[in-house]
Amino acid sequence: MNLFQSLETTGHEEVVFCHNAEAGLKAIIAIHNTALGPALGGLRMWPYETEAEALEDVLRLSRGMSYKAAVAGLNLGGGKAVIIGDPKTQKSEVLFRSLGRFVNSLNGRYITAEDVGTDVNDMEWVFQETDHCVGVHQVHGGSGDPSPFTAYGVVQAIRACLRKRFGQEELGGHSYAIQGVGHVGYHVARLLHDEGAKIFVCDVDPERVDQVVTEFGCEAVGNSEIYDVDADVFSPSALGAVINEETIPRLKFKIVAGAANNQLADEACGNEIDRRGIIYAPDYAANAGGLMNVSIELEGYDRERAIRMTRTIYYNVGSIFKIAERDGIPSWKAADRMAEERIAAVSKLKVPFLGHTPLRFHGRLRSNGH
Repeated sequence: MNLFQSLETTGHEEVVFCHNAEAGLKAIIAIHNTALGPALGGLRMWPYETEAEALEDVLRLSRGMSYKAAVAGLNLGGGKAVIIGDPKTQKSEVLFRSLGRFVNSLNGRYITAEDVGTDVNDMEWVFQETDHCVGVHQVHGGSGDPSPFTAYGVVQAIRACLRKRFGQEELGGHSYAIQGVGHVGYHVARLLHDEGAKIFVCDVDPERVDQVVTEFGCEAVGNSEIYDVDADVFSPSALGAVINEETIPRLKFKIVAGAANNQLADEACGNEIDRRGIIYAPDYAANAGGLMNVSIELEGYDRERAIRMTRTIYYNVGSIFKIAERDGIPSWKAADRMAEERIAAVSKLKVPFLGHTPLRFHGRLRSNGH
C-alpha cells in the first residue's frame, strides 16, 4: 500500500503505528477528521491476516466515524483503533494498558471505546492509562453497555422510514425481519415486541434465536431464508455487505433499517434498492445511538440526556430523506452529503482539533489513583 497516496485520497489527518514487543502489541490508530472536535471511535481487536488488511480496515472505519458523528450532530471527529490479535486467546492487562499509553500520548485528539473484539472489561485496563476513554463501567462515571442505546436509535430510524413510506410511524402494525439477535439485535427485538410487532429472526448462534423466540414470541427462520421473508422491514444487525447483487432480487421488504455497519456491498447496490423503491436508512445514521450514548461521558454521564439525544436519530434520518428529495439522489448519498456539508461548514470556522480536549470528565474515578 502507498500509504501517503491512500491518506491523500481518504483525507486522514494522522495514522499512528503502535508497537510494544513485551506486551505483544501491534496496533494502528487512525484519526480521520477533527474539524468538529476530537476523534472518537472504538478499539477493535481482530486476527487480521496481514498488516495491510488491518491498515485498510482502520482507515475505512475511522472515516466512517467522521460521517457518523457529523450526521449525528455531535461535536466530535472520526477515529478508530485496531489491535492485530485474537480476542479469544491474546487479551491481557499489559496489552490494553500499553495501548492506553499510546492513546494518552495523543493528548485527547483520539478518544477510544469498545468495539468488535473488546468489551467494558478491556476498557477498564485502557482507562488505567488514559482519561481519553469512554464506555467504561458505571463506577467510574461511565455508561456501560451501549447496545440498548444503539437499538433504541435503530428503532427511531425505523420510525422515520415508516413515516416516509406509510405516512405514519406506529411500530406495532408492521412486520420485521431481524438478521442477527446479538447484543443490539436482541434489544431491537425487545423494543418491537413491546409494541406488538410481528418479528422474524435469524442468527448464526441458535441459542440466541431460542432466547428471543422464548422471550418475545419471534418466529425463527434460516440464515439464508431471512432475505425471502415477506415482511415490511428488514433490519440487518450482524454482518456487513448483506445488501448485494445476490440478495437484492430476493427482497420483498419495503424498508431496510438496521444496526450493522456497511450494509451495502457497494454504491451500485444502494442505487439499485433506491430504484426499486425500498426506503433505506443509511447504516451510520441509524446505528449512531451507541456513539451518542458514550459521547455524553465526556461531559458527565446522564442517562436521560442520552435517551433524549438518541431520539434525534428520527429527525436525522428524516433530514437525510429531505436532502435526497432536494438533490434527487439515493438516501445513502444524501447521508454522505449531509455529513460533508456539516464538516465543511464548521471547518471554515476553526482549525482541526489539536489536542488537550477542553471537555471535562466529571465524576470519573481512576482505579490507579491518577
